[in-house]
Amino acid sequence: MKFSYVMLPDYPLEESLASIRLADELGFHAVYAADETWHKDMWLLFAAAARETSRVRLGPSLSSVVLREPTLIAQALATLDELSGGRAEGVLSSGNFGLLAQYGIDWTRQKPLSRTKEALHVIRTLLDEGTITYDGEFFTYDGLFTFARPVQERLPLKLGAMRGPKSFEAAGELSDGCHHALSYTREAYDYAVEHLRIGAERAGKDWRSLDIGAWVVFATGPDSAKAKEAARSMAGIYASSMPEEQLRRNGVEPAELKPVIDAIAAGDLARGIELTSPETAEKLSVAGTPEECLEKIRRDIEPSGVNHMICAVTDRSLVRAFTGRDLPGAADVETQLRLIHEEIMPAWGR
Repeated sequence: MKFSYVMLPDYPLEESLASIRLADELGFHAVYAADETWHKDMWLLFAAAARETSRVRLGPSLSSVVLREPTLIAQALATLDELSGGRAEGVLSSGNFGLLAQYGIDWTRQKPLSRTKEALHVIRTLLDEGTITYDGEFFTYDGLFTFARPVQERLPLKLGAMRGPKSFEAAGELSDGCHHALSYTREAYDYAVEHLRIGAERAGKDWRSLDIGAWVVFATGPDSAKAKEAARSMAGIYASSMPEEQLRRNGVEPAELKPVIDAIAAGDLARGIELTSPETAEKLSVAGTPEECLEKIRRDIEPSGVNHMICAVTDRSLVRAFTGRDLPGAADVETQLRLIHEEIMPAWGR
């Protein structure tokens, strides 16, 4: 089991750089960040971090192929790979539907999976060959080339997926793995991994060779109640982007969450948090003491075949930035990264 830290780059940049350096020192597999307008630019942040780290891998989880042209994603990944000495990787998707709506883009008209599969082909080709001629449904190029070349022989490209089953099968068949966001039950991961396996076998690949990542809202600390309250402050915000099928696979009825989603959609985050019950938040996060988090990973996530925990660490500063709420006593990012390293990762010999 690999462990990675996925950040929302909303902290002062020096704090974000310090967290990335710490993840590097502690032996985390990667630091990822959302490539979204809502946050500070992750490409510039990781370019700075590349020179201050030596082992940790860096890249978007995820980058939208609707908002960012695929050849520009390839160019940025290759440049980051050179800066980091071969430590870049990328996760692709059609993107956050809420963000697309703020751009006036109706995601239902974008053929999101078809567009993502075509963009994956474009990025893979440009990374591997440095040039592309292609006439597709969404993207067209005639002899386009780039001097931005990766250092790695094969820079890993994965897909982000939530609903399934076709997105999971595409990830298994066409890419190097899948980051499955916001699931927390054995049922949800069994479903995702089964369809990843189907896609991998279609391509003649061993599904166990894939990077199978669980991208989870995560909060830990010595005080279980404070960690769970930090997770509750963000769980509803994240859950508002979950498809109904995925909510059900995680033991949550969509009708139960509708008042939360409506409040958040109206911009009333405080009301959305208030309406998110502790029971629902616990279903939609990995939170509590390190022992509680470890138990949930081993009981509900690992048995399905997941081999990569991607922890969206939630702390006092992030909650305050997003919601205006202050949670005294909630562990900060540095403390949580150290607790993961000292009390959770050793269960897998890391």
